[in-house]
Amino acid sequence: MLYQFHELNRNFINPLIQWAEASAKLFTNPISPLAHAPFAQRIAAGYELMYRLGKSYEKPTFGIEKVTVNGNDVNILERIAEKKSFCHLIHFKKDLSDAETAKLNQPKVLIVAPLSGHHATLLRDTVRSMLENHDVYITDWLDARMVPYADGPFHLHDYVYYVQDFIRLLGPDLHLMAVCQPTVPVLAAVALMASENDPKLPKSMTLMGGPIDPRKSPTEVNDLATNKPFAWFENTVIYAVPPNYPGHGRKVYPGFLQHAGFVAMNPSRHAQSHWDFYMHLRQGDNDSAEAHRKFYDEYNAVLDMPAEYYLETIKTVFQEFRLPTGTWEIGGKLVRPQDIKTVALFTVEGELDDISGPGQTQAAHEMCSGIPKNLQQDYVAPKCGHYGIFSGRRWRETICPMVGEFIKKYS
Repeated sequence: MLYQFHELNRNFINPLIQWAEASAKLFTNPISPLAHAPFAQRIAAGYELMYRLGKSYEKPTFGIEKVTVNGNDVNILERIAEKKSFCHLIHFKKDLSDAETAKLNQPKVLIVAPLSGHHATLLRDTVRSMLENHDVYITDWLDARMVPYADGPFHLHDYVYYVQDFIRLLGPDLHLMAVCQPTVPVLAAVALMASENDPKLPKSMTLMGGPIDPRKSPTEVNDLATNKPFAWFENTVIYAVPPNYPGHGRKVYPGFLQHAGFVAMNPSRHAQSHWDFYMHLRQGDNDSAEAHRKFYDEYNAVLDMPAEYYLETIKTVFQEFRLPTGTWEIGGKLVRPQDIKTVALFTVEGELDDISGPGQTQAAHEMCSGIPKNLQQDYVAPKCGHYGIFSGRRWRETICPMVGEFIKKYS
């Protein structure tokens, strides 16, 4: 009933939120008499803060309209290359002729985005930076509440199969990038293909900040998964989608609960951020206020995860450690990373990562013992947190060029 109560509460406060939005505009629009009243800026700031704290956040767009290639601006066309029930494969196609595209000869890269609460647009900076020198695709996972119940369940092994399907569609001249959670299913997908000598194996895989072996440097996220019994997750965070969505009846881990968990990890930081936003509005610091809006437009936009996928991830990855212990079976076949021999491996970690601790991603090297040492590379970004390895200045100036050179080397 919690999901239904949440929806009722949201509908109940929606008029108040709309009123707060309208009031904020009345006290800031120069043609409104209220904008010239005493303390108008303070009042408007309070109303906008109320509005942003209570509003619903929809999925943002990637909004990548052009990139610079060889010193020239090139328009980007966002296209759906493949549709599946729970995922769309997005292609960021450069608006060039076939001859111009062939002349660029850019490596094809599939970025596998996390299915862990936020939308794939969280990797906007990752995509934009990679687009300059690569032909980029990304997995855009759908909100489970929007997937009709008739489309059936989505399991962890389905994630692996989706990745394999996309690799076969785009390969063999393909390079993989997995950020955070998908490092595990991506490694499993490649391992299973290697065991079968699949001709569509990718050229390389870059695994970034993921829980390959969560036993190493466990974080607060890992502790939650191991300290709570599996039944706690089944009984506490799983709810049915209410009737006002296409996925009515589907069991999910609701986005609003995930968001509450994100905030609870560091409530004081978020409280300070919202107070700073209010003060910036009062002071007329529009640049700082806009930066706050952009960050929380992304951060507050969350999706529902299929219950079976979430619960299996908790059990398989974080409680039973089936990948590092060599006990994970998919479709009756054992996942054997040691069977990978021709796919180059690059792992990237952040020294200060509080989501996937240092060493968790590096563990892939020991597990992929069949890959020659000259095809392996590792980098730990100093003084870098989780988001910094795929977004922001360190990503753009240091890590992205390293990933680009790695891909170029094995193209």
